[in-house]
Amino acid sequence: MAGRRTLKAVLIDLSGTLHIEDTAVPGAQDALNRLRQASVAVKFVTNTTKESKRILLERLQRLNFDLQEKEIFTSLSAARSLLEQKQHRPLLLVEDSALEDFTGIDTSEPNAVVIGLAPNHFNYPTLNKAFRMILDGAPLIAIHKARYYKRKDGLALGPGPFVTGLEYATDCKATVVGKPEQTFFTQALSDLGCSPSEAVMIGDDARDDVGGAQNAGMMGILVRTGKYREGDENKINPPPHLTCDSFPKAVEHILKNLL
Repeated sequence: MAGRRTLKAVLIDLSGTLHIEDTAVPGAQDALNRLRQASVAVKFVTNTTKESKRILLERLQRLNFDLQEKEIFTSLSAARSLLEQKQHRPLLLVEDSALEDFTGIDTSEPNAVVIGLAPNHFNYPTLNKAFRMILDGAPLIAIHKARYYKRKDGLALGPGPFVTGLEYATDCKATVVGKPEQTFFTQALSDLGCSPSEAVMIGDDARDDVGGAQNAGMMGILVRTGKYREGDENKINPPPHLTCDSFPKAVEHILKNLL
């Protein structure tokens, strides 16, 4: 790599990179432990909106991953910050298991629409209610716009197609708060004391994880697990710093070549 940069932080995606639902990526726990022994800060950044940070943490700890709640930065956190800043009262299209991350937010007489991944709420009456609110002037806030994600039974639609449908129907543009937005990555790095040029992102989503990170000034490593499909590395420009088989291989590369 030309002009070796000092690496101070590694941002790690969760779903599809460390685990798929209740199954860990083989070798991921040991690789994380090896990375923690190096002189580098570690943070977990996720667009997961199906469940709260607490439930996500419990899932990962059951899989024997060594991490703490304060090390996880989610797009739900970023959405909550925006709602508080703008003093919006949201119609929350998120799964019930994610609602605790919005505890204390006033949702009476909603004047904004917030969409995450909400398979149980993506029905015609609910989406039509959101459509009418947006037509009447409510802002549309997308926690993220992922096209799809990986489940145990295969690929599944993400919130992106539903957000895009509402944008098309209302002729408006959503405010996106999660990956690949540059502000998401800079917020994630803000308490680590390093600049984007001193950080690397590892993830399974070429556009949202790797492309977003590289647009923010970081390096990006794409892993061929989770939602990865052959040729994904060719969908972004510049291409990933590295495309490798899995999270353990990414850690191996970091330890050998970037530290």
